[in-house]
Order: sequence, then C-alpha cells, then structure tokens
Amino acid sequence: MAEKREILFDQFKPVTPEEWRAKAEVDLKGADFEKKMVWRTNEGFNVQPLYRSVDIKDLKQTDSLPGEFPYVRGTRVNNDWKVRQNIVVENEAEANAKAREVLTKGINSLGLKVNADTDLRTLLAGIDLTKVEINLHCCPKCALKVAEKLVELVKEAKAEETFVGSITFDPFKRMLKHGQPFPGDIVAMATQLLKTVEPVANLRVLSVDSLMLNNAGAYIYQELGYALAWGNEWMALMTDAGFSADEVARRIKFNMGVSTVYFMEIAKFRAARELWALIVKQYQPKCDCACKMVVNAETTRFNQTIYDSYVNLLRSQTEAMSAVLAGVDSLVVTPFDAPYKPSDDFSERIARNQQILLKEESHLDKVVDPAGGSYYIEMLTKSLAESAWKLFLEVEDKGGFKTALDAGEITTAVNASATARFDKVAKRREQLLGTNQFPNFTEKAADKADARECKCHCGCNAEDGELKLNNKRLAEQFEEVRLQTEHASNTPRVFMLTIGNLAMRLARAQFSDNFFACAGYELIDNNGFKTVQEGVDAAMDKKADIIVLCSSDDEYAALIPEFVKAVDGKAVMVLAGPETDEFKQLGITNFINVRTNVLATLKAFNAQLLK
Repeated sequence: MAEKREILFDQFKPVTPEEWRAKAEVDLKGADFEKKMVWRTNEGFNVQPLYRSVDIKDLKQTDSLPGEFPYVRGTRVNNDWKVRQNIVVENEAEANAKAREVLTKGINSLGLKVNADTDLRTLLAGIDLTKVEINLHCCPKCALKVAEKLVELVKEAKAEETFVGSITFDPFKRMLKHGQPFPGDIVAMATQLLKTVEPVANLRVLSVDSLMLNNAGAYIYQELGYALAWGNEWMALMTDAGFSADEVARRIKFNMGVSTVYFMEIAKFRAARELWALIVKQYQPKCDCACKMVVNAETTRFNQTIYDSYVNLLRSQTEAMSAVLAGVDSLVVTPFDAPYKPSDDFSERIARNQQILLKEESHLDKVVDPAGGSYYIEMLTKSLAESAWKLFLEVEDKGGFKTALDAGEITTAVNASATARFDKVAKRREQLLGTNQFPNFTEKAADKADARECKCHCGCNAEDGELKLNNKRLAEQFEEVRLQTEHASNTPRVFMLTIGNLAMRLARAQFSDNFFACAGYELIDNNGFKTVQEGVDAAMDKKADIIVLCSSDDEYAALIPEFVKAVDGKAVMVLAGPETDEFKQLGITNFINVRTNVLATLKAFNAQLLK
C-alpha cells in the first residue's frame, strides 16, 4: 500500500504570483486591484493580500532560532513571560498586604509606584526577592535614593545574582509629559545610579518608556523608531561617560505599549529585538547576550472607553495576546475601568485573569515565536523594521533622541499622528466599538469621573510647557458629546420615518440608530409607514426633535417634497442617504451617510437642540 500513496499537491501545477494576480483581477470585474486588495498602513508601507514562500526566501531571521542573535525570534528558549500587576503605594503596610495577596493569585512581577520617602523595608516585607520581579516606578529625582534602599535589601537577602527588577530613571519623561526640560545633569545622575546598583546584576535602571508615546496616539512605527533612538541615547551618553557597552546595555529596560492592531503588534516586538540587537552590537560589547532587549509591555489606554467599558476587555485581551505571542518578558494588562476611576479588586482580578487564561488555558507560554515562518508576519516584521529604522536614522541625523526631544520634534510628530487618528474616529474610518459604532443605546455614564490625576507628588506635576504629548484618549471627543447630552435638561428624540423599499429603509434606520446613539439621543424606531404624512403625524405624537427619512435613493425624489411639506419646520429634518444637489434643492439640509463626519454632525445637533 505504501508504494501506491500519492502526494496530492504534486498533481497540481504550481501557480505563480503573476497568475494569481491575473485571476484576482478577473474576479474583481474591473475594480482597481491596488485600491481593493492592498492595505496602505499608517506605518507607510503596503500590505499585500497574499504572501508566499518566495517573499521570505531572502529573510535571514527565518534561519535563526529563538535565543540566537539578533533575537528576532526571542531572547529566551521558552515563552514563560512574567505576569505583572502595578500597585500605587500610598501606605506601605497596605500596599505590602495587597502585593502579598496578589502573589498568591498568579502574579510573579510587581510594579510599585513609590517616592523618595517610601519605606521599602515595610513595602517588601515577606516578599521573596529571589523569586518575584520587583519594578519600582518613581520620579527621576527619587531614583538614586530608591536604588540605595533597594540594593541594601537585596544584599541582606543575598540575592545579588538572583534578583530581577528595575527602577525607572526616566529624565526624558518630563519633556514628553509636561513640555519642560529635565532640570538636572542627566549623565551625572545616571552615573551615580549605575555605580549604586553595580552589586545587583539584574537590576535595570535606565528607562525607555515608549508606553507614553503609545498612550499619546503614536503610530506603531513611531513608537518603535523613537524607542530605539531613546535606547541609543542611553548607550551613547553612558559609554561616553566611561561605562562599557555591556554595562550600559544590561541596565536598560524598555517599557512599551501594545495596541489593537494584532499582527502588526506581534511584528513590532519581533522587529524591536532585532533592531536593538544590531544597535548595541555597534558598540562592540564583549558578549552578544548584552544585545538582548528586555521589554515589559502594557496594554494601551489610548483606545479605552468610558462608555461600554467592558469592551475594553476585548481590546486588552487581543493586545495581551499580541504581546505574549511576540515574546515579551513581562506584561501588564490595564484594567478595563482605568479611564474613569482607580481600579478596584474586581477589575484588577479580571486583568490578572486575562493573562492567566492565556497562560494556563491557552498555553501560550508553551511555544516560542509561534509566528516564526508565517509569510505574513515575517513580511510585516521586515516592513515595520524598515519604517522604524528609517525614523531612527532621521532622529540620529538630527543629533539624537534628546536633541530631537528638546526641539519638540518628537512631541510634534506624535501629536500629529494622534490628531489624524482623532479625525479618523470622528469619520468612523477608525472604529471604536461602543463609542463611534454600535454604542449601548441606554447606558448612562455621567457619574464616571476622569482618572488621569498623577498621585506620586514628587515632581512630575510640573507646570506644563507649550508643547507636551497628547493626553486624551481616542474616545474622549465622543464621550464629551454624550456626556453633554446626559447633563442637559432634555434628551433629543430621534424618530425613524421608515417608508418604501423594505431592505433599504431597515438598513438606513439601523445606520441612523447607531449614528444618533453615539450622542446618547432617545431613539424611536418603526416598522414602516404607508405615507409620509402618517409617519410625520406619528413623529409629532412622540414629540420628536429630529425626524430621519429612511428609504431608497430612487424613492427620495418623490418622498422629499411630501416630507418637507408635512414637517413644516416642526422638527429637524434629516435624510439618511447621499448628499446631492437634487435633494438639497428639494429642501433637505441635513444628511447622514458613511461619508459624514459623525462627531462634527452630532456636535452641531447638540448645539441646536440641547437646553
């Protein structure tokens, strides 16, 4: 029997890329292939609808193994990432109790927000420093004092070789967050810090916090390109100060964001490791192991929402999957309620369990670089690396990260990206489920407060300068409109006057429901009316403020004159359909369709109708 077996695919003639495209163009029936099938990314490159083995045949990373330079496939031979939870320390004993509790619930990495006066002995009492990763977040001016305290505790625990952790020394944060330059001598402070932590082998203290850029709305290639320039700034500054490349590289910790563009985020971390390894290699370290990027990922806050906030769980879950499949060293899942209140036990538990599900139920820790060899992701990795590298070189040509930052170029570029994304959300070209598309019609959120206040009280609350990073989330512009509706004494009523073609009137009524629900208006839907007058009379009975005519384009020419006459100024008239000169001449001034700027239109209605 074995001799009679046939290899199925050998019976078929191979299809060349040119033949496949020719067949696709036939199936498109004259539509432009490039416009219909090719995705132009925000990162500046095109993504093809299909990739084949020939596309990746010249990529060197496909021949490497996880743990091998340049580490595109991972810096480890396992994927057992650390599950981190961040805790703001306001009372050391209470924070210690909370930390010890969560360490029994799947957490093995702690992020503790401290200041210069925090009693670390009390905070870390009973925590095994040989097994739990400790990451201390503090303002730059506190970093040295915090480091001295931590090193003392590590020495007492005899954990100098086994302790793993970090302290955030991030003097560039002030310029990004507040538009104010750091007032101290960065190199002098970093020098003291490196000497202080010298006894503890795995304590990283030079921070690259590109999470700030991610949360401000940066595109993926911008976060990566600027993070590389940021890391290179540390390498250049401290090697010039007399430290070896190995000493500096082993003290740098990357804290990066992860957004919802699933496959692109996987590619980002793979590209990041490769490019960082190549950068460090140029400083001629004694060991290639110094070229390994150590990165903590944190799910973004930029796309989180106040309304329908449980949808944040869906976003952060796919973000978490991207990060762990890409091989990050540790991960923080931002709790779903972070935009509007300090997270509580429930939301923190859910955030922990999101990671635990990925590890214990989905077993994503069992396979290293599962994306390796995927034609699509390998090409994304290559293309994203090229875009980020180009940006990195542009920054270096202008004098490096600090020079570009002080000149405001980085902040300006990131804010421009955020502005472009706000515009896309306003026009629904970038969708936020539950906010600008398919909102919860009846939800109220007026009691949800903004939760952006900084609570460390040790210098980061500096007075803002003229140029700082955007600190608004994507959803805020829609949330402001909906909250304005909630706070008004009256809620506008929108009546769907459905008539004529069944399929078109239902489709346009559903579209209109979703459109006006984004502002929190009261919606009155209907099965259909035999005449326009019947529909207008029903709308008046319901005291409608807005009447939306929902029918087909072919029927509008006959229906609009009746509609205008019947309404006679008693309500705002809206047509669900195309904005044409013909329809305008018939008396319609308000149109809603897929090309409408949803945000601008709803703002205009709020200004007209709210009291």
